[in-house]
Amino acid sequence: MNTVLLTVIGFSVIFVATTLGASLVFCFKSDIPDGLDALFLGFAAGIMLAASVWSLIIPSIEGAKADYGAWSFLPASVGFLSGGLFILLLDKITPLFGGKAQNGGKAFDAALSKPLKLFIALTVHNIPEGLAVGFAFGAAAVVGNIQAFYSALGLAIGIAIQNFPEGAAVSLPLKKALWNNGKAFLFGLSSGAVEPVAAVIGYFLAEALLKAQVWLLAFAAGAMVFVVAEDLIPEAVSGKRPRLGAWGVMFGFTIMMALDVALG
Repeated sequence: MNTVLLTVIGFSVIFVATTLGASLVFCFKSDIPDGLDALFLGFAAGIMLAASVWSLIIPSIEGAKADYGAWSFLPASVGFLSGGLFILLLDKITPLFGGKAQNGGKAFDAALSKPLKLFIALTVHNIPEGLAVGFAFGAAAVVGNIQAFYSALGLAIGIAIQNFPEGAAVSLPLKKALWNNGKAFLFGLSSGAVEPVAAVIGYFLAEALLKAQVWLLAFAAGAMVFVVAEDLIPEAVSGKRPRLGAWGVMFGFTIMMALDVALG
């Protein structure tokens, strides 16, 4: 197969998978019942926790070993804390996340705060994943071996499979806040739109950005864990069916862990 076509497929499949996951919002015509809402919020939290560990923090530490040796935890630690600080700063500087804000005389509902931070956290998480795909295809282009392109495509497909539940994790909680399937779907779609863009950047700047990747991976993990700890889990277990929220965390974590480990 043509190497250009393989690259285009690899860059596209990661976005398409997120879009398909986000489209699950259309399976619910009416409002999501409280118990199911708690389950979905917990599921999103579990997905993000597992992805933070196996997709981001562990690769960050492993990738830093060559340059940092026994201090390979340093980029992961600094990046992780910086990601949490990034979400905290969003709370402070963006009125929308601080509660009620005025826009054209209409008040934003504070309930949008949690789902929108979830959207931002998963969008940030998708950037280093897109870069990783771009790096893989950029390295394959340098090597010029068709097998290297197939290996890069395998990485892209693995990330795409993981992106499907992540797309759903964005759109389903936003459905309740926005009361609009189309808008919730667009948010889910948009969270994955950064991946092919990041992949193109990674392709052309593979060598220059390689050193920064370990920091970016941990930064994304920190942003996601902060949102999970501050918003998703408390929201999932604070309603009428707290145990469904807890089981959602368990199921989401298990599924994402299995995908990350099985797909490498």
